[in-house]
Amino acid sequence: MMSPFKNEPFTDFSTAENAGAMREALADVTSQLGREYPLVVNGEHITTGSLLVSTNPSNPEQVVGSVNLADQEIASRALEAAWTAFDSWKRLTADERAGYLFKAAAEMRRRKHEFSAWMVLEVGKSWAEADADTAEAIDFMEFYGREALRYAGPHGVTPSPLPGEENTFFYVPLGVGLVIPPWNFPLAITVGMMTAAVASGNCVLVKPSSESPIIAAKFVELMEAVGLPKGVINFVPGSSSKIGDFLVGHPKLRFISFTGSREVGLHINELAAKTAEGQIWIKRVVAEMGGKDTIVVYETASLDSAAEGIVAAAFGFSGQKCSACSRAVIVDSVYDEVLAKVVERTKGVTVGDPAVGGVSTGPVASKSQYATVLDYIEIAKSEGRVVAGGAKAEEAGPGYYIQPTVVADVDPKARIAQEEIFGPVLAVIKAKDFDDALAIANNTEFGLTGALYSGDPARLERARTDFHVGNLYLNRKCTGALVDVHPFGGFNMSGTDSKAGGRDYLLLFLQGKSVAEKK
Repeated sequence: MMSPFKNEPFTDFSTAENAGAMREALADVTSQLGREYPLVVNGEHITTGSLLVSTNPSNPEQVVGSVNLADQEIASRALEAAWTAFDSWKRLTADERAGYLFKAAAEMRRRKHEFSAWMVLEVGKSWAEADADTAEAIDFMEFYGREALRYAGPHGVTPSPLPGEENTFFYVPLGVGLVIPPWNFPLAITVGMMTAAVASGNCVLVKPSSESPIIAAKFVELMEAVGLPKGVINFVPGSSSKIGDFLVGHPKLRFISFTGSREVGLHINELAAKTAEGQIWIKRVVAEMGGKDTIVVYETASLDSAAEGIVAAAFGFSGQKCSACSRAVIVDSVYDEVLAKVVERTKGVTVGDPAVGGVSTGPVASKSQYATVLDYIEIAKSEGRVVAGGAKAEEAGPGYYIQPTVVADVDPKARIAQEEIFGPVLAVIKAKDFDDALAIANNTEFGLTGALYSGDPARLERARTDFHVGNLYLNRKCTGALVDVHPFGGFNMSGTDSKAGGRDYLLLFLQGKSVAEKK
């Protein structure tokens, strides 16, 4: 009998044993830096000579590794290989498909610190953030494997009886899809997007982010090691202009699973909506995009708890989460007090090389992101009052380090209050009262996460209905969703509200079939 799903526990690095194990993993991974990784198409390892080099954002001179890049010819081969594999993969039982996920989860659990170390070095995650990322990847495999079993068995979708007929209803996979994951959760979201599709009986091409291709390559290696059949997962790094648009628009592509920016998500949706010659289906798009997430603080709240939640949600992983708190909206009566508490705690956030350990947060993930965030800080200086940070964190080292920045007295319609920055910049906005605070919280085009701190049950209940986000948190921070606990996905321009890690998620990769047999 299958054991109930349980979230993977986080590692306590305050113990000497766990800290020592992480240092060993970092040393081991460091010894592997600089390797070249092939494309994987139908189990064949392919080198093209065209390489994408990935570097360490904490030390941009350090090469983490390089991946070979696919062209359209190889992308077409991968698509054909996936369809060939699909013919046999879809016929396996859910037990057989889930078995590969459970094996992979067990192997990743055994090598947990190793995978976390890759994230520390390739995208600059702190030990705790990397560990949480790896734990979530394990959770996705364990949970989606169990969900595949649930959808394959009796689960409440049973047609009403009709005399003289035997009627059944069941789900079948879509076919072959393209998975385009982000760099900010380079293991968890990559694993979740891929394994949800695969557990449902589909085959995929995965085009990893150019900022984190090595972590994706390591997961593909893991799936090969557990014996996943050839062609079920095909690893095809490449540029959006050369293979991304080509695959999204291809008549033989059945679905696209994307996590990333609003701009790219809308482009994919528009391109996928166009019917190519020979296409016989409406392509399904699963898109999780950006956020401009707000924590509202009402006067009855525990102000210390609110300040702690704001700082943790704003500056964890240098604010590079679509769920990060980028706006704190505080009612007038407690504005000054909460702002002072936020500033005090922000000044306690330590920035440095996460490989060393003992720091709160590391660099932003790339040179381009570094420039973007610094530009927004300059904008912030004209749109509010910088009360903490506001500059490069040059003392942290040669990487892309930026001081956690708090900007007070920001107009709700200012650029830094409306545009997704994806960096350690917090806009603090004063609200006249609760109604005004709620209106400000809802005044963006996004609707991903939000939080309200309040001791007033009526205000909490009002937020349940009127705070328009896909993931709402009451008296806690707006980051840190757990698989099967907080199904994750947003409204409006935050995407298609896919609810990753929830009980409905696999339906996005399945289609229902009704069969009636006359007796």
